[in-house]
Amino acid sequence: MDKLYYSISEVAQALGESISCIRFWTNSFPKQLHPSRTAKGNRQYTADDIEALRRIQYLVKKQGLTLEGAQKQLAEDGSKADKAVRVADSLKAIREQLVAIKETL
Repeated sequence: MDKLYYSISEVAQALGESISCIRFWTNSFPKQLHPSRTAKGNRQYTADDIEALRRIQYLVKKQGLTLEGAQKQLAEDGSKADKAVRVADSLKAIREQLVAIKETL
């Protein structure tokens, strides 16, 4: 991702979530997410917002935490969640590379 701002649809597509889910998480995690608004009122997310959403997605979807549990986890030690998200992203990229290699054989 290399733009300054991303629309909610771009963020949803990048994370593989619905727009309503991104909107819900944005409203549920006001301390972690700070999207700006356009003149029309549309949310604009930065790369930092997208990383925060990745952490939230990991905690809620992969770890099975409730929203309150995810909020506590992020407040207590967000660096653990950061590391786990980076590891999961790396493993996903490796898997995609292996699938591509397999298809060329």
